[in-house]
Amino acid sequence: MSETDAVRTALSGIPAFAGKDVAAASLTRLGGLTNLVFQVDLDGERYCLRLPGEGTSEYIDRKVEETNAIAAAAAGVSPGVVHFGADGVMVTQYVDRSTTMSADLFATTPGAVERAGRAFRKLHDNAGRFDFRFELFSMIDEYLGHLKRLGAAVPDGYHDVVADAETVRQALSAHPLPLAPCHCDPLCENFLDTGDTMWIVDWEYSGMNDPMWDLGDLSVEGGFDADMDRRLIEAYFDGPATQVDRGRMVIYKAMCDLLWTLWGLIQHANKNPVEDFWAYSINRFERCKALMATPDFARHVEAVRKG
Repeated sequence: MSETDAVRTALSGIPAFAGKDVAAASLTRLGGLTNLVFQVDLDGERYCLRLPGEGTSEYIDRKVEETNAIAAAAAGVSPGVVHFGADGVMVTQYVDRSTTMSADLFATTPGAVERAGRAFRKLHDNAGRFDFRFELFSMIDEYLGHLKRLGAAVPDGYHDVVADAETVRQALSAHPLPLAPCHCDPLCENFLDTGDTMWIVDWEYSGMNDPMWDLGDLSVEGGFDADMDRRLIEAYFDGPATQVDRGRMVIYKAMCDLLWTLWGLIQHANKNPVEDFWAYSINRFERCKALMATPDFARHVEAVRKG
């Protein structure tokens, strides 16, 4: 079955489209690393449809995603959910006149970094309680177990870096902060910018987390420089950030690379053809090691430990 045939078959089984001529729908393929995502134009309305990727049910809880996506929409930071099936097929409202962001666009679009910071704050303050606790180190253990079941290898030295990160775990747990509903996987492409509002999509990995994770992860995904980091965190706090908050953001820049290295290895083991996920994982792992080796990183960890 072709991709477009799969989309039309999915549309025909969605109650919101009952009685509509789904064969007449105009379909436009959108981005997506693991899922099939399409713009759907039907009867003068526009939607976004997501078909879950093969193997994703092994590490993504779709019921959690549904709950959190609806909560994020209610908070005004994500498009409304039209349909979410038990099979993971999701349809949302389409954000018209929006631009799907990229690292280059974040660097060159006036105000985009600040709009992202304010969107995160709106999410963290207003989305209520998400299902699922996004817990970094238990997820590392879970992903390692999944890779072992797949018979897949990890890069040389990975376990050593996890052991070195024990000081990070201790620092973060020394003064636990209230958790917030977080996106947890803020790829640049998960942001839609209208020029006035930054919308956030794709809640597969969302959960309760330290809000500084979202800022640190976006910084890494977007290749933010020091000035962009400052603008992001100051927009989030509507003013200067504390040394501890800046430290947590930097710590999570390294830790998200440590975690997503394993995610990339799972994609590689599952033979996801979208890109070279082995190279993706090695690049993330090397970036993690490089940041953790800097004197500034050690100072940030110490600042967070002291609180």
